[in-house]
Amino acid sequence: MILSAWVIIMKSTNNELKLICDRLRNLIEIKNISYGELSKSTGIPKSALHRYATGETLKIPLDRIESIAKVLGVSAAWIMGWDTSATIPTGFSPVPDTVKRPRLGKISCGVPIMSEENFDGYDEVPKHIDCDFTLVCDGDSMTGARILDGDIVYIKQQPMVENGEIAAVLVDGCEKLLKRVYITETSITLQAENPKYSPLIFIREDMNRVSIIGKAVAFTSVVR
Repeated sequence: MILSAWVIIMKSTNNELKLICDRLRNLIEIKNISYGELSKSTGIPKSALHRYATGETLKIPLDRIESIAKVLGVSAAWIMGWDTSATIPTGFSPVPDTVKRPRLGKISCGVPIMSEENFDGYDEVPKHIDCDFTLVCDGDSMTGARILDGDIVYIKQQPMVENGEIAAVLVDGCEKLLKRVYITETSITLQAENPKYSPLIFIREDMNRVSIIGKAVAFTSVVR
């Protein structure tokens, strides 16, 4: 089969474009490889790989598709959706339907950081995860919950959580923290998941300094 030197994505339907982007992104996540590592293995700039996976570019050179496919252990035809005989490679899960959710900056998982609710683009979130926005974790205080520095956490906006649940909270109206929350009639405790951090305890007169932004319902771990 003789293939064109360029795959012109703009000639594809929206569904075809989404399929290509979703397959690329899903493969990268499942293979547990970072854009930086994939860039080194393929010689393709990391920024370009990110644009291919998110659909921000209208065309992808076919030789790059082939290079990416080789490193990820699939065929270029599978990524493009031409190989209907094997829609899902062995060991791979089907690509989930996704929805866009706004990313609202960073949230501290350690020393509190001053925060502004800055819109920072969108994240693709699996449709089955019920969340309203995402935040990027900063720090190491939640490593015991497997939430690491740089991970993306999905937040369901709500004013209260059950004791022991992980929540995004706002302290003094300016410090965003991700912690386990324990509430009694006389105190609010924000508990880290790392023994090197002491709990933050707010007694009765200080409880109004803390407000719950929402419940952490899931997270995506960054490939390292």
